Amino acid sequence: MRTGRLACALCLWPLLAAADPDPAYNPLEGMDADGRIPAIAKPADLPNPERWRYIPEGRIKPGNVFQRFLVSSVIAPFVFHDDDVGTGFGVTAVDIDFREQRRRELAGIFLSYTTEGQQNYAFFWRRWLHHIEVPTGGVLQEERTFVHALGGYTRTLTRRFFGLGPGSEESDETSYRDEEVFLELGIEHALPDPGDPLVVGGGLRGEVHHLGPGHVSGEPDTGDVFSLLFDEADPSELGWIEGEIRWDTRDSRSNPYRGWHVGAEVDAALLQRHGDVGVLWGVNGSRIFGLPPLLHDGGDPAEEHPPTDVLALGLQGQLASGNLPFISLPSLGGAETHRGFIAGRFRDRASWLASGEYRFWFLPRGFGVPFTDAIRIERVGAALFYEVGAVARNESRIFDTRVRQSGGVGLRISLERSAPFRVDVGFSEDGVNVAARFGLSF
Repeated sequence: MRTGRLACALCLWPLLAAADPDPAYNPLEGMDADGRIPAIAKPADLPNPERWRYIPEGRIKPGNVFQRFLVSSVIAPFVFHDDDVGTGFGVTAVDIDFREQRRRELAGIFLSYTTEGQQNYAFFWRRWLHHIEVPTGGVLQEERTFVHALGGYTRTLTRRFFGLGPGSEESDETSYRDEEVFLELGIEHALPDPGDPLVVGGGLRGEVHHLGPGHVSGEPDTGDVFSLLFDEADPSELGWIEGEIRWDTRDSRSNPYRGWHVGAEVDAALLQRHGDVGVLWGVNGSRIFGLPPLLHDGGDPAEEHPPTDVLALGLQGQLASGNLPFISLPSLGGAETHRGFIAGRFRDRASWLASGEYRFWFLPRGFGVPFTDAIRIERVGAALFYEVGAVARNESRIFDTRVRQSGGVGLRISLERSAPFRVDVGFSEDGVNVAARFGLSF
């Protein structure tokens, strides 16, 4: 099931000074002074205890959104970069204890503008369905069962299109404007018990695209060069039904240190302009290996979330059937797939990608953020990655087509285990591509 990517940040920095301190609140309750979180005794009847995240009491300050400012609510500027839209600047307001339910709900709004003229206004909400109070303080949260909603408006002046097929060259570049309004509602659920490896998901997504002339200096307009594809896609009104099933033994959904998963996805655009119907079929999998630590001691067994270096391997494929606009076809390139290429660099009706990534930590304990008592960078690390993949006209030709390669290096910053942030610099035959995101690419 496709998921929305709301915002990417190079840094988060407080706009305002911290509110008056609450003498009854201890930001280190449940943690050591260096940020280490001692493991707790989880209930004996807790199913799959390795897949529950412990949130210490020090990260759950009581009070309203203003009283919790710079602990579990933040208003901050952010900076990000993607080569297809330039460098962006914006502001975000995030409450990770929305409606004061002890970290059970998250909500946020994001507003940004980039040097290439992209405007982005979005909101996000998530509620975890399995949440347990710890008698000694803090909560336990099972991270793979939740409901979510997101939506927004984006106006991008510099979307790139290079044509369809594996033979497109960098010199084929054209650009177009994409003005999009979208709304998505979804659920993921582990079955039958919390944390079980069988996970199913579903959702509804509506999106409307209005296309126009691109604003990339010196490059042709997509509507002039690929007029038939462009005219068929403008405007695009798509109503999607999304479904997912996967077998997932990983110890974490967002930042795994061991385990594997295999899954299948179906995104069906059953509602389209002119009555067209199209479907995206997808498969994916990963294998995560914990490795001996390279630049730290690996923590200890009595730690809730010890620093762990890993080798991650991933594989994914996608196939389109029926009628879909070119902007919805499988693609490679950007912050999530084939990171050495610009977003949307390769596009056709079928795609595959294999990825390998070595993730290691070099600051295993992190540091506190200035001007706050409670916000910490949990740890800092890096990654080396390599990816190979291809696109093709149909599934019968997917492994008989030109394969592209890319690789690179990335920075990894963890605010807590469920909130990894990355900056990736990818290299390919086209040159260098830089992107930043919250969340790992696989």
